[in-house]
Amino acid sequence: MDTVIRVARSEEYAALGELTARAYLDDGLLDFGEDDEYLPVLKDVARRAAAEVLVAVGGDRLLGGVAFVAGPGPAADIARPGEAEIRALAVVREARGRGVGEALVRACVDRARATPGCVRLVLSSQRSMHSAHRLYERLGFERTPDRENPVPHLDDLTLLTYGLTLRHKT
Repeated sequence: MDTVIRVARSEEYAALGELTARAYLDDGLLDFGEDDEYLPVLKDVARRAAAEVLVAVGGDRLLGGVAFVAGPGPAADIARPGEAEIRALAVVREARGRGVGEALVRACVDRARATPGCVRLVLSSQRSMHSAHRLYERLGFERTPDRENPVPHLDDLTLLTYGLTLRHKT
């Protein structure tokens, strides 16, 4: 299957929001399931589009998506000056293991390298996202435990953080 990575179109936001929410729900990543307060955030692709939302498409089917945040600001969670951030990476179950997630992350790495002044790409991940952790580490990301803090109002949830120091093409 040929996969194309491109910027999401506004008419795809609802479908991508459902895809992202379904991926998190099916993987048991939302403690309160359909009632979890993070579910509407996952579905709100239009809000993430304040940054740049990328999709993976196979034929005419959405296979996954991710938000690329070019620096600190309202769309970022942990990015500091000189850093870009990856948010809400999700891939449909049927497309996992086929390089879709990797293609989305690599597209974010390329965008970070092309962002003036950006020297690092960062992200947060739940402890149980083991396959995502393997992907990040394979691509050169390293854990940054000094940046890990419990999620406000959820004392039992501390997100793992990763960073990739960028080597800009010359």
